[in-house]
Amino acid sequence: MMMNAAQYEASLRKLRLNVFLFGERVDNVVDHPIIRPSMQAVALTYELAHRPEHAELMTATSHRSGRIINRFTHIHQSVDDLVKKSKMGRLLGGQTGCCFQRCVGLDALNALSIATHAIDRAQGTGYHARFLDYLDYVQAHDLTCDGAMTDPKGDRGRAPHQQADPDLYLRVVAERPGGIVVRGAKAHQTGAVNSHEIIVMPTISMRPEDRDYAVAFALPADAEGITYILGRQSCDTRKLEGGTFDAGNLRFGGHEALAIFEDVFVPWERVFMYKEHAFAGRLVEQFAAYHRQSYACKVGVGDVLIGAAQTIAEYNGTARASHIRDKIVEMNQLNETLFCGCLACAAEGHREPSGTYAVNTLLANVHKQNVTRFPYEIARLAQDIAGGLMVTLPSEKDLRSAAVGGWIRKYLQTRPEVRVEDRMRILRLIENLTLGAAAVGYLTESMHGAGSPQAQRIMIARQVDLGAKQALARRLCGIGDDAVD
Repeated sequence: MMMNAAQYEASLRKLRLNVFLFGERVDNVVDHPIIRPSMQAVALTYELAHRPEHAELMTATSHRSGRIINRFTHIHQSVDDLVKKSKMGRLLGGQTGCCFQRCVGLDALNALSIATHAIDRAQGTGYHARFLDYLDYVQAHDLTCDGAMTDPKGDRGRAPHQQADPDLYLRVVAERPGGIVVRGAKAHQTGAVNSHEIIVMPTISMRPEDRDYAVAFALPADAEGITYILGRQSCDTRKLEGGTFDAGNLRFGGHEALAIFEDVFVPWERVFMYKEHAFAGRLVEQFAAYHRQSYACKVGVGDVLIGAAQTIAEYNGTARASHIRDKIVEMNQLNETLFCGCLACAAEGHREPSGTYAVNTLLANVHKQNVTRFPYEIARLAQDIAGGLMVTLPSEKDLRSAAVGGWIRKYLQTRPEVRVEDRMRILRLIENLTLGAAAVGYLTESMHGAGSPQAQRIMIARQVDLGAKQALARRLCGIGDDAVD
């Protein structure tokens, strides 16, 4: 049964997570003012699934049970599924103005559906059946899964087994009759404390000497031995002030965490890869391609930023200036180009032997390479249009102050019909999206999420058939055996 937003929130209250923020343990994660906006973003993925106007994008029919399920628990069964995933990402990015945190788990499920099948075919293991049992559980309970791939990595010039501290990549440290024991950490865990499950995967290709690090598994997010240390975000403590607009985005936000695994037991039925080092790289590439497609969410956030830029131009009385109109057009062109990329890699998808549909790897990496650039230019243009007041604006408390509030209303007035408070609100939203807490999800995540820009360039170089392109050129200019008769 699909949960609604209230049921999702209630389900989180039952978890016993070990979470730290600002050096202190957080007993009530759901209601903490810094964390709650991120929970509300995830809750919207549950709420919209129950709205008829969004059902086509937000839900799917399970190929396992035949039931209607939330698309974030679905295994792609067609190119149409891949396309709808991209459209869902844009929808939610626009509705939340931030990261809504469920894409990583969705991409992990789909990558594992392919990888477990491939390992079984090659080595006669039973991982795929285990995975399908786990998938049935996730779909039946409509769970949010955190996909955990990125290790701290230590010295990047050394393989996992060469690190001075062997725990800098998550690894198996013991085997027991009922399962395995793992130790290590996973960094940059988006939405970790809003998740019911954590799905762990290797982060790089592995050598035979690295086989202890070639492990994939899933656990409840509150399993014994897992600790989450939440990361700081720019302007995050504004959420503690209790105001109505200085935070920028009034309802939604994101969070990242460092997840520590201190000798955590994993039962065999939750293990999906165990020392099959030769398959680690394939799993990483499959997950990465899916997750690079997922950056359709940045298009939705871009929609919000473009709308904010147009609004502040109108409030400032500059909307009719030719250079402002040109900048708004440029922002839209860049944003729609990103949407073209995520739709293209979906439309060119293909069926894997497991039955799962995968995106076109080349186009997914090209799309993500554009994501590392275009949001920064969109943000720059938004800041240009907004003006310097975006970063010199007095606080909401100053506006409400009997001593100085009158001066703020006098000197920050623009057009008579525009309320000073509304002008301040839209400026705070632009600040939030381009410099504040939301900039983590819109800009830095655009750069480093789903792998660094260089990781995508490596994949583009691998996927492009340069020989075929050279043959076309030689044929047309009369070189060698490829020459036109």
